[in-house]
Amino acid sequence: MYIRPFDPWKSQLCTCPFKYTLNVYTGCDHACVYCYITAYIPNAFRVRTKENLLLKLERELRRFDRRYIIALSYSSDPYPTIERELGITRKVLELFRRHDARCLLLTKSDIFERDVDILKKLRCAVGITVTTVDERKARLLEPNAPAPKARIRALRRAKEEGIPVYARIDPIIPFYTWEDFEETLDALGFVSHITVSTLKLRPDSKRRMFAKFPELMEKLWPLYERGERMEGYYYLPRELRMEILKKAEKKILERGITFGSCREGYRSYPSCDGSHLVP
Repeated sequence: MYIRPFDPWKSQLCTCPFKYTLNVYTGCDHACVYCYITAYIPNAFRVRTKENLLLKLERELRRFDRRYIIALSYSSDPYPTIERELGITRKVLELFRRHDARCLLLTKSDIFERDVDILKKLRCAVGITVTTVDERKARLLEPNAPAPKARIRALRRAKEEGIPVYARIDPIIPFYTWEDFEETLDALGFVSHITVSTLKLRPDSKRRMFAKFPELMEKLWPLYERGERMEGYYYLPRELRMEILKKAEKKILERGITFGSCREGYRSYPSCDGSHLVP
């Protein structure tokens, strides 16, 4: 099965409504330093196609319960670099339209702008992740992802076409992206919903962060040592997390944008993931 119930490792902190997920590709070439998929996908930063995806997907969509949303994607970006050439995600969206499937799309790319003609005919919402609008920091954190300005410009175009849009500011990293939070928020002021999440480290992402940002981690890691270990992740201390989330929530709500948080044990309304925007 390619369409599967979304179940993020049976996390008790996950507050997502029931939905399905589809990863069009295996792996993601954005190669974000903090990425979690390296913990369970071999060669995670090498993108591979899936055998007979479109044929099998059409069969699954014939039996699919259209009341529920299909999310693209949580273990691979639906718009890796190779999508410009292959157009597999575009073909998937065409299948969604044919079968009237509801879709929640999330990406770190601007390639989705190419598919606005299809997206505006779907029952969908489109979101981007922007960790920071600081271009230098973004290149270091997400070396192969398109620039934040390009993602934001493409999302604004989607909104102009009448598509519901949302964003994730994720992960929030103390001493680094948290310093730019307000500027990042200002750049995303046109969206309807924003989800935030603090940096959560697994052993593999911890090693990459130390290798890439040794000075930052000298300040940051002692916080994690005082923090919590939950479901295989190192979390910041709860009091620090709650302080960051409360400040983020206040700034988001002040701009008339609804607020969500992801696997934090904190509140979200009207959804954590922006799924309430899907018609």
